[in-house]
Amino acid sequence: MPVNPQIAEGDTSLAERVKHAILRRVRARVKDVLFFVVLPRAYRNASRQPVSPGKVLFLENKESELPESFQVMWSRLSDMPGLTLEFVSLGETRVRLRRYYQNCIAFAKNVATAQYVFLNDASNVVSCLPLRPETKVVQLWHGCGAFKKWGMSTADLIFGGSREEILRHPFYKNLSLVTVSSPEVVWAYEEAMVLQDEPGIVQSTGVSRTDVFFDDEYLAASRSKIQRLVPAVTEKKVIVYAPTFRGRVAQAEGPNALDLAKMKALLGDSHVLLIKHHPFVKNRPAVPEECADFAFDVSDKAGINELLCGADLVISDYSSLVFEYSLFERPMIFFAYDREDYADWRGFYYEYEELAPGPICETTEEVIEQIRLADDSFDSSRVKAFRAKFMSSCDGRATDRIIETVFRGDEAA
Repeated sequence: MPVNPQIAEGDTSLAERVKHAILRRVRARVKDVLFFVVLPRAYRNASRQPVSPGKVLFLENKESELPESFQVMWSRLSDMPGLTLEFVSLGETRVRLRRYYQNCIAFAKNVATAQYVFLNDASNVVSCLPLRPETKVVQLWHGCGAFKKWGMSTADLIFGGSREEILRHPFYKNLSLVTVSSPEVVWAYEEAMVLQDEPGIVQSTGVSRTDVFFDDEYLAASRSKIQRLVPAVTEKKVIVYAPTFRGRVAQAEGPNALDLAKMKALLGDSHVLLIKHHPFVKNRPAVPEECADFAFDVSDKAGINELLCGADLVISDYSSLVFEYSLFERPMIFFAYDREDYADWRGFYYEYEELAPGPICETTEEVIEQIRLADDSFDSSRVKAFRAKFMSSCDGRATDRIIETVFRGDEAA
C-alpha cells in the first residue's frame, strides 16, 4: 500500500521530537550527577589536603588564553611575593563534552587547595562546590555598568531559563567579592546574581580591566598596534563597530544589517571601519570584497580594549563596552534597529532611550548622518553625565582597591 508522504513526514517529525526530548532528559540527568555528586565529591576528597597559602587560580570558562578582564590583575599579582598564580581554562566551547567534564573535575580538585580564585564570568562549577571558608572567590566580571539583562534578571524571559532552572544550578554562589564600576549599578548585580540578601559582596571598587585606559604606555601601544594592523588609520578617522551577539550563547550570531558598501561610498575618503564581533560569534558576516579597503574585521587580531583606545567614534547596540568607552568622552552611535525585539528577548536594566548617551539609529543612512554630525558638532555633555553615573569608580586605581579588599590581613599580602 502506498505511504502518504505527509503522514511519513509527520512520523519523522514526531520521531525527531521524541529523540530530542529523550536527549534533553539524559543531558539534564548527567548534569545533575556532575554538579550534585561528582564535582562536590572530587572537591571533598581533595580538601583533605590543607589550603596552600598564596595559591591563586584564575578561572576562564571558554577561551584558551588569559582574557583582557584578567590581565591587569594577573600582572599586579605576579609582582607580589608569596603568591603562586595559575590560569585554568575549562574549554567549555572548544572541547568535546566529555573533555569539558574532565576539566571541571580536575578544577574541582585543584581549587580545593586554593586560597584565592578569580572569575570573570558566571560559574556553575564554583557555585556547586562545598567551598571551605579559607578560600576567597573574587568575581571581576567581564564588563562594566548595567545594560542588557543577565542572570536571574532574565528569568522567564526568552533568553533566560525559568527561576527554578536557574536556582537548580546556580552560577553565583560562593562569592566573596563582586567588583562593579559604580555605586549606581550595585542593585543590578545583586539582582542578577541573587545576592540581595548578602549586602557587601557587590562593591563599587571599580573594574580592574579599566585601569589600562589611564595608562599612557598602554594607550600608545594599543594605537601603534592598530596602525600596524590597518595602516590606513594613520590618515583617516577610526570608527569601531562592536555589536553584541544575537541569539543564545551556543548558537550566537553576529548582526549583518549595516550596509558597508554605502558607508564606504559616503565615508571612505575620510574614515575606516574596524569591526569587532563578540567572542561568542564564530561564523561572522563577511566583509564584501569591494569594501576591503574601508572595512576590516579585526575580531581575532585586537582586543576590544585596544580598539577603544584608538577609536575616534564607536558604533554599538547593546554591548557594555559603551561604559568603558565613555571614559574617553568621545562620540557613540547606537545602531539599534532591532531594539524592540531585543528588549522582548533579553531586556534592559534601564529604559534604552534614556540610557544611550548618543543618537539611536535604525538604518545605515541614519548612522552615516550621525557620523558626519559627530565630526562637526559633538556635544560631550551626555557622555560625561553617563560616565559620572555608571563609571565613577573607574579611575585607574580599581586594581589597587580590589587587592586591598581581597588581601587585607592575609599573610600572602
